[in-house]
Amino acid sequence: MSEQFELVNLELKRGESLKIKGALSGNAKNFSFNLGKSATDIGLHFNPRLHENTIVCNSKRSNNWESEQRSGHMCFTPGAEAKISIKFNGDNFEVKLPDGHEITFPNRHGYDKMTYLSVKGDFKVKSFKYE
Repeated sequence: MSEQFELVNLELKRGESLKIKGALSGNAKNFSFNLGKSATDIGLHFNPRLHENTIVCNSKRSNNWESEQRSGHMCFTPGAEAKISIKFNGDNFEVKLPDGHEITFPNRHGYDKMTYLSVKGDFKVKSFKYE
């Protein structure tokens, strides 16, 4: 069964970070974090695909996906706990992975704040905070 966690009244501004802690299911294949204005306008789609051994980042505008950015760095393991930090710098997003590796993705839409977050797939959120 796929987990889903959604916040629609987030107020993440430039210079602030989200920290999400959770656990991957024992047979995890992929999950995604979506940060933006709504489910149809996403500034950062962060999607580790364990079955492909890749992490895909993308953005969505008016429900249309844009061009993917792929990273071959995989540090997620089915059944393991994971802590991810996403820092919104204004012009980009910095995603800090559980092993300390960072992935940077541009703020293609020029958003000044994020009001929407969803977590979908084989990841169960245990704690969430922003600072």
